[in-house]
Amino acid sequence: MGFFKEFKEFAVKGNVMDMAVGVIIGGAFGKIVTSLVNDILMPPIAAVMGNTNFSDLKIDITPMRDVVSSGAELITGSKAATEVAEPIYWNYGSFIQQCVDFFILAFCVFLMVKLMNRFIRKREAAPAPVPAPTKEETLLTEIRDLLKEQNAKR
Repeated sequence: MGFFKEFKEFAVKGNVMDMAVGVIIGGAFGKIVTSLVNDILMPPIAAVMGNTNFSDLKIDITPMRDVVSSGAELITGSKAATEVAEPIYWNYGSFIQQCVDFFILAFCVFLMVKLMNRFIRKREAAPAPVPAPTKEETLLTEIRDLLKEQNAKR
């Protein structure tokens, strides 16, 4: 039973709950950034580059397969059946798209952290409110004021 009690204490701690909230908000934030990249930033970039989407950029590397397979035929001396095979593409545009998404997401997270640090510094720099005097301090202040009045009358 100690294991479950320990797990319950761990799961209910504030750090775990904060992390859960962070993961949920991070997922939603990721969708916002993805929309920012795909719907706002990429169309003008694609218009300048003449492409509709980075993900469409690819290179046909089928001839490389054909060269390798013809070389294998020369070495083995057997001819493979001539089949129409699917073309092979190197989709470098998807990689570029993911890199752009990552850098924009990283920049947005950097701005959020910078903003939070600014708020934390302002809170730390603000002077702490002066605490109310205790009963003893109030009584001593009254005694001091009465002594000053008596000394002033003499």
